[in-house]
Amino acid sequence: LKSFVARCKTLQWTSSYALPDFPYDVQVVLAEKKCPDHSVRIRMIECLQADMTKYLEGSLYPNSQQYNLVVSALLQAYPFLDEDGNGFLLWKRALKDRFKYVRRPIEDDEQVLRNKCKFGHRRGQSRKPSSAGNRPDHSLVQAQEDPAHLQGCALAGHIKWLKEEYLKAQRNWEEVDKRMKMTMEVRRKMISAKAPVRDILSLFPFLRCPCQLFREFQLLTHMDIYQKTVGILEAYSESILSVPVVRNNPISIMLQENLKQQEEEEVLKCMKITAACLLLPDVFGEDSSLFAAVNEEVRAATPVLEVRNPFSLSACHFVLHLGRERLARLDDCGAALAALLAAFSVFHIPCPRSIHRTLRFLQSLLFEGRSPAAL
Repeated sequence: LKSFVARCKTLQWTSSYALPDFPYDVQVVLAEKKCPDHSVRIRMIECLQADMTKYLEGSLYPNSQQYNLVVSALLQAYPFLDEDGNGFLLWKRALKDRFKYVRRPIEDDEQVLRNKCKFGHRRGQSRKPSSAGNRPDHSLVQAQEDPAHLQGCALAGHIKWLKEEYLKAQRNWEEVDKRMKMTMEVRRKMISAKAPVRDILSLFPFLRCPCQLFREFQLLTHMDIYQKTVGILEAYSESILSVPVVRNNPISIMLQENLKQQEEEEVLKCMKITAACLLLPDVFGEDSSLFAAVNEEVRAATPVLEVRNPFSLSACHFVLHLGRERLARLDDCGAALAALLAAFSVFHIPCPRSIHRTLRFLQSLLFEGRSPAAL
């Protein structure tokens, strides 16, 4: 009877399965119909594994038929992922490895423990008493330091330390980097579960710091977003400022007035880059208030920049907002734009429809590393 019920559930699962919605930046890469790089592949596999676990009602042991169905659905939707005809086996192996990785640290699930014992894994067996006396168990210490094993007291200890260190004037940034990396998997699970941003920031306040926001993005994508964003602004600033639709824009008028008061070449370049950044939504005919609020109150719920005195050498500053939270204060336009783009990816924020083309243009340059045919 149990076997019959299990088979019926399997048939129901396979007949109703549909691919999940991948994160926005992954969708951008897939829309270009080009094979994704290693980091994008990892994110796709993570998304598929989480979705399969949902269909399996929490089980971490799909059968071969279910693996085949998911990979077939993936390659049917995106045929270009089938590289040289070997794509099916490669994606299936990656998906299997992901489930193994998720199961490895689990010690309190009956099904996982039963299968570990069945196949002779040491973690599925009861631990034998050590004969080494009071000598510390190095495997236990290593498990506590491994991000995949963080739980209970170990996790609470890292969170407490990060909170206390955030309040200090002089911070141990090397240790902050280490502990933020070790607790990253916990944050990703919270963000994937759509936990409120306020709750995430209360546990990990260093995400308010631009350097840690950039580092989190780099751990996810293996990309230095600050350098890439600055390069994009430098490459496209003149083109953006020359678009006819922005010539009578208040930002353009303000820029021209301030350019007359400056002679230093580096200052002029900085002003033009700032103006180009703020004018980008207008180039695409979109709502600039969802991108940056210049000398105005922020009203958007999605990531947006508050900009004060954009062309003042002494009073210019940028503040990144996310809902009612002030994430970070920045002093230059390149860092501010990089923080804005990083916030969308790090916190998995959907792209607002009224600013879609602007963000897609920037993200295509970030992730594809090439220039669009025309601005």
